[in-house]
Amino acid sequence: MLNFRPGNWVIYAGLLVAVFALEGCSTVRTTQPPETATEQLLISTAVDHAVARLNLKITPGTKVFVDAQYFRAPLYSQYAIASVRNRLLQLGARLVNNRKKSNVVVELRSGAQSINHHQLLIGVPAIPIPVPLVGIVTTPELALFEENRQVGIAKMAIASYKRNGALIASTGALYGTSHDTHWTVLLAFSWTTQNIMQKAGKKSAAFSRRLPLARSDGEVARSHLAVDPGG
Repeated sequence: MLNFRPGNWVIYAGLLVAVFALEGCSTVRTTQPPETATEQLLISTAVDHAVARLNLKITPGTKVFVDAQYFRAPLYSQYAIASVRNRLLQLGARLVNNRKKSNVVVELRSGAQSINHHQLLIGVPAIPIPVPLVGIVTTPELALFEENRQVGIAKMAIASYKRNGALIASTGALYGTSHDTHWTVLLAFSWTTQNIMQKAGKKSAAFSRRLPLARSDGEVARSHLAVDPGG
């Protein structure tokens, strides 16, 4: 049992300061990226689904130059461009980095790469309440039924033409979507449905070598381009 003597207050104060100092040393500063991992996966998965709809009937060994100068997307444009290049390689194209050495030029353009958010709540939403001397206190949400849905959307298009500028084919719009939905029923029962993370051992259709590819989200038919390197 500790014997607290008046003359030992300096020792006790020193121990107390040491405890606080040790606690302060355990604090670690962390930083967060602008988008969450879920948001990044929503957009990249939508891009995967859009690219999976691209099915060029291309002669193996055709020298293809990918022109991405008109592809402008606020997020992950490089991922989308690389995904198209990967798809062309799967279809038998031989990619070249010099337009003059190509038989065919494939030109990319982007229409959308973003996320929509939809929420349906049956119950009592969270309510911010001002409390004097404290600030804003938010009451908890009481959900009899809630659907909180995020949808990733990607739209792109591709045109192919000869080096002299003559059009070979144009895909029109290629759409891809992804989703992440959180459900709540009767306050306590909740679950998530999503298509942005593949289960272990399952290969995404967007990177399958087999043709034709399975439809990724069942909305828009894929475009077929016949690419003839000759002529």
